[in-house]
Amino acid sequence: MADPSTEELQIFAEQLAGLSGEVARRYFRTPVDVDQKPDASPVTVADREIESILRERIEAAFPAHGILGEEFGTVRGEARYVWVLDPIDGTKAFITGKPLFGTLIGLLEEQKPLLGLIDQPILNERWVGIRGRKTYFNGRPVKTRACPDIGLAAMYSTAPGMFEGKDAETYARLKQRVRYPMFGTDCYGYGLLALGFADLVVEAQLKTHDFFPIVPIVEGAGGRMTDWQGKPLGPNSDGHVLAAGDPALHAAALAILNGHT
Repeated sequence: MADPSTEELQIFAEQLAGLSGEVARRYFRTPVDVDQKPDASPVTVADREIESILRERIEAAFPAHGILGEEFGTVRGEARYVWVLDPIDGTKAFITGKPLFGTLIGLLEEQKPLLGLIDQPILNERWVGIRGRKTYFNGRPVKTRACPDIGLAAMYSTAPGMFEGKDAETYARLKQRVRYPMFGTDCYGYGLLALGFADLVVEAQLKTHDFFPIVPIVEGAGGRMTDWQGKPLGPNSDGHVLAAGDPALHAAALAILNGHT
């Protein structure tokens, strides 16, 4: 059986996003039970229902593909194609009624990001990135903005608490140098970067399902996304992420994070 085309994979990924959005809208701003996972992060029926539906559709359409999901683990992780699912990236935002969470859907080819999608179903916003192609937001191409001066940069991170110990000191060096250090966006901050409204997203303690779907979106809009050492993000990355809309800004932020300036 021939491999599906990139266009077919994109159509399928967007169909998955449509299904996830139906579930998210049904539960958003309604009373839902919240469970605590072993890492103390929250999970709801919406997280589990979305991932279950997406996994069922992937298994039916592409039974040879692998799946890596936040809630139900990994199957066929060694497959050439592996779908990456984060049903609600930003569960804390979701359960407190803030519409800045998103469903992340990604596809790896030989363990490298091929396709990525951020879907915000309450605001009806969707970013789609494909390796080597332009990123699209609600059907139109988008581009990051130029910002080579670190002193003019707007920087997002999900929460101050993700920076602990040495990471807190390292992050503080960068925070002192940017113009606008801000918090509270989860995956939405990367979307704003791709649209040209933010310049940096700096995070720690991320899992592969948090960043794999976002890489093609940032890079397809003209940005750079690596770990804090400047290395490409991969299965063995340590959870430190640096995304910049301007490659020159990425280099400057990297130097600051590593104490070189």
